[in-house]
Amino acid sequence: MYRSHNCGELNASHINTEVTLAGWVQKSRDKGFMNWVDLRDRYGITQLIFDESRSDKTVFEAAKTLGREFVIQVKGTVIEREDKNKNKNMITGDVEILVTELTILNAALTPPFTIEDETDGGEDIRMKYRYLDIRRNPVKNSLLFRHKVAMEVRKYLSDLDFCEVETPYLIKSTPEGARDFVVPSRMNEGQFYALPQSPQTFKQLLMVGGMDKYFQIVKCFRDEDLRADRQPEFTQIDCEMAFVEQEDILNVFEGLTRHLLKEIKGVEVDKFPRITYDYAMKTYGNDKPDIRFGMEFGELNEFAQHKEFPVFNAAELVVGIAVPGAGNYTRKEIDGLIDWVKRPQVGASGMVYAKCNDDGTYKSSVDKFYDQEDLTNWAKVTGAKPGDMIFVLSGPANKTRAQLSALRMELATRLGLRKPEEFAPLWVVDFPLLELDEETGRYHAMHHPFTSPKPEDMQLLETEPGKVRANAYDMVLNGNEIGGGSIRIHDKATQQLMFKYLGFTEEEAKAQFGFLMDAFQFGAPPHGGLAFGLDRLVAILGGQETIRDFIAFPKNNSGRDVMIDAPAAIDALQLKELHIKIDAK
Repeated sequence: MYRSHNCGELNASHINTEVTLAGWVQKSRDKGFMNWVDLRDRYGITQLIFDESRSDKTVFEAAKTLGREFVIQVKGTVIEREDKNKNKNMITGDVEILVTELTILNAALTPPFTIEDETDGGEDIRMKYRYLDIRRNPVKNSLLFRHKVAMEVRKYLSDLDFCEVETPYLIKSTPEGARDFVVPSRMNEGQFYALPQSPQTFKQLLMVGGMDKYFQIVKCFRDEDLRADRQPEFTQIDCEMAFVEQEDILNVFEGLTRHLLKEIKGVEVDKFPRITYDYAMKTYGNDKPDIRFGMEFGELNEFAQHKEFPVFNAAELVVGIAVPGAGNYTRKEIDGLIDWVKRPQVGASGMVYAKCNDDGTYKSSVDKFYDQEDLTNWAKVTGAKPGDMIFVLSGPANKTRAQLSALRMELATRLGLRKPEEFAPLWVVDFPLLELDEETGRYHAMHHPFTSPKPEDMQLLETEPGKVRANAYDMVLNGNEIGGGSIRIHDKATQQLMFKYLGFTEEEAKAQFGFLMDAFQFGAPPHGGLAFGLDRLVAILGGQETIRDFIAFPKNNSGRDVMIDAPAAIDALQLKELHIKIDAK
C-alpha cells in the first residue's frame, strides 16, 4: 500500500494517527537541525517534518537530498503544528507528519517551470511539458471541472432514458462541411477512411433502428483553421430523439442547461429567450449574441441620410449603438476606438460619434451636417441616455453589422459588462436553410444537408431557395454558440430534393448518402437532435474564453502537439504498405 491517506484529507482529528503518504515534493525548507517538506498529490498538500532530534539519522539525512518534484513515500505520525506555524488557508494546515520512514520512489530533474498556481512558464514551454502543467492546480482543477460537467450530463440524460451508444471513428468522407482528416486503408489500396466531423448519419440511423433517445460524449475531427476556441479534435455531447418536434428538443436541452447551471454553478436561470436569426443579425450583428448587456443596434438610415453627408448617403446601412457611460471618453480614447475599428481584422473605414450631454444636448463629430433634432432622433433609435456616447458605422449592410458587432463586444469587454459569473442563455431559431456561395454560385446547407426545411417554406425551394427557413436552432450562452441542431429530413423524396438543390447529381447523392436514403425506406420516424460543444461549454461554465486548459492534451494554433511532436513523418515502409507515394519536391 503506497498510501493510507491522500495529501488533502488530514486534519486535527487525525493527530497521533500513523499514516502513509505518497506524492511529489512541492518544496523543502532546510533549517539545519530541522527540515520541512511540502508533499503534494492531486488532493492537496501536507507538510512533512524531519527533526534531527526525533527522526532516524538515515531518514533525516535522506530528506536533505530531496529536490522539487521527487516522487516519495513517507510513513509517520500526524502531529499538531505549533500555533505560530498553523496555516488556516490549508485544509491540512493544523497538522504535519513527523516522518519515521522515507522512500524515494523516483528522483526528478528540475522542472523547466515552477509547478505553482502562478507559474513562470510561458504557454509554449507549458504545452511542451503538459504532463508537468497538469500538476498545477489551475489545469488540474479545470480537468476535474470538466469531469464534473460530463458526469452531470450523463446523469441528466440517463435519467430521461437516453441511451449512450458509441458510433464508428473510421467512416466515409463526405463533401459537405469542413475538411476531413483522412486515414489510408492498407487493405484497400487507394481508398481512405475519414474521421467523423460528427456522428450525424449514424445517430439518424439509430433512430431508424428504434433507439428512440440516443446520446454520446464523442470525439469529432475537423481539419480547419484554428482559433482560441477551436481544436482539430474536439468533444461533442451528441444527442438525437425520435417522434419529436422542435419544441420537444428545446425543452429537453433547456432542462439540461438549467441542470448544469444549477448543479455546477449554483445559478438558477428562468428565461431562455427565443429570437429569430433575422432578428439576431439585425439587432446584434451576429447569430450568437451576448445578451448580458444592451447596446442593441439602431438603424439610422431614416435620420442620417440625405443630410449632405456623402459618407452616409452612399451607404447601404447606417447603424449605431449607445455605449452606457461613455460620454466622458476623451478625444484620445475615441481616436483609439476609431483606429481599432479600422484594423484589418474589423475593416471599417471610419466611425462617427455623438456625445449625449447631461443637459440633453448633443455634440457630434459631424455637427456640420446634423442639427440637434437629428441627433435627438439618433438617441431615440439607439436608446442613448445623457452621459452615453453613440458610435455609428456605415457601409454595405452585412459587413457593417459584423463590424459594429465586433465593436460592441470590444466595448463590453472594456466596460466590464461581460461578467464570467453571469449567465444569459437564449435560442436562435429560423436560420436560413441554404446560403449562397458567391464565388461558385452554388447553394450550401447552412447547417448540414439533413436539416428539414420549415414545412410552410417548402414551396419556396423552387423559386426563392435563399428565403427558405430551416427547422434548426442554436443555443447561445454568453455570446458563444454552445450547441446547435435541427429537425431532420426523414423521407427519401425530400432528402433527394435537398441534395438536388445543393447541386448533387442523383449519382453523386447515391454514392455519398445512398445508405441513409435506403434506410429511410424502411420506416424512418420523425426525428431531430442537437449537439453541444463540450469543450466550449465547460470553458464558459468555468469562466474562461478559451478551451485549451479544459483539454488534457491540446494542440497549438498550428494544430501541432508540441509535446509528442505530432503530426510527424512516417517511415518509407509504412508509406509503401499504405500505397502512398510522397513527391520528393
